[in-house]
Amino acid sequence: MRSALLALLVPVALSVGCGSGSGSPSPGGNGGNGGGPSSTGGAGNPNGSCSTGVPARGQPADTSSPTTVVGDGSASSCTFAALRTAAAAGGLITFDCGGGAVTITVTATLALPINKNTVIDGGNKVTLDGGGTTRIISFDSPNWRATDFGVTLQHIRLMNGKATPTEAIPTAPAPCSQGWNDGQGGAVYMRDGSLTVIDAVFDGNQAAPLGPDTGGGAIYVQGSKGGVWIVGSTFTNNSASNAGAVGGLFAELNIYNSLFMDNHAIGHDANNNEPSKCSAMNNGQNETGSGGNGGAIYSDGNDVNVTLCGDAIMNNAAGTNAFGGGLFFTSNNYGGSLSIVDTTMTGNTGGHWTNVQSGSVDNAGTAVGTNTKSITLTNSMIQGVAGVP
Repeated sequence: MRSALLALLVPVALSVGCGSGSGSPSPGGNGGNGGGPSSTGGAGNPNGSCSTGVPARGQPADTSSPTTVVGDGSASSCTFAALRTAAAAGGLITFDCGGGAVTITVTATLALPINKNTVIDGGNKVTLDGGGTTRIISFDSPNWRATDFGVTLQHIRLMNGKATPTEAIPTAPAPCSQGWNDGQGGAVYMRDGSLTVIDAVFDGNQAAPLGPDTGGGAIYVQGSKGGVWIVGSTFTNNSASNAGAVGGLFAELNIYNSLFMDNHAIGHDANNNEPSKCSAMNNGQNETGSGGNGGAIYSDGNDVNVTLCGDAIMNNAAGTNAFGGGLFFTSNNYGGSLSIVDTTMTGNTGGHWTNVQSGSVDNAGTAVGTNTKSITLTNSMIQGVAGVP
């Protein structure tokens, strides 16, 4: 999906009724193994929360009747082979790995079934580690915004996942796009299903490093009917061409009480369709630019909203000559709206603009690049708005 980035507007700051902010939070969560700490908990924004509460859709799944329990009470029994078998069957998956925290090294992507719901609950003791070589989880339906099935990940840590792209963009001279068309979702990739993430930590995950239409260092969801719900979770040190941490294409994003810190979109020069500058064709367009949008969060598509409530989005970076260090959100038909409530967004770097069609708020600040129907900005501390640096 093409992102509309021409004729950028950089408005002057608008005074909006924003509440006071808080200091820099520390990323939550602790790594572990059989001999490590007893918990991987501590996820989410430690210095704020959504005043209206979290909707029912963002509440943890009931784990009282699991389909599969991985492990028999010892750390050594919680093997990748046992987890892979459980993941292939889907349903409700829990762990019994003893009293300490356990790390399971994922050596092949866990392909979840697309014809049922899957819940993976780590009990705040399980880390899934991709070892810097392997995407951790995939839900890959051939359909588009059709299925009601999805995935819930809760009380768990996913780290060092890596999506390896294979579809190179044909070589063409600059400014034609370079890089890859695939390789989305370093830790989690989903097509068509919905995703719920609760009390989880994503650290050090990587997706394709270059390309105009790829990304999602930690998470990438596309063509989702039910959207993405992230609650009380932490994203640190994730990177990708676009969407350093979380990316959605035609997938509504609802993010509550979560922390995004030190994530990076590492592509460059954004993206556009410019026949006068590039005669080569890719994805049916004369593509220029190679990504870099959305240092922390990225949303692209028609008629999808982005809701941020109770979040801290700090010290993330867009790529060179790209946009939205904190948030890149382009509603291509101006059918989706942006809501930012009880949120701190500071220290992010990258280009910015606000194009908005209705409402009294016409400036989303210097951490955001957006084309949107309307903006709600309430009780938040947003860089470039109301005197926030």
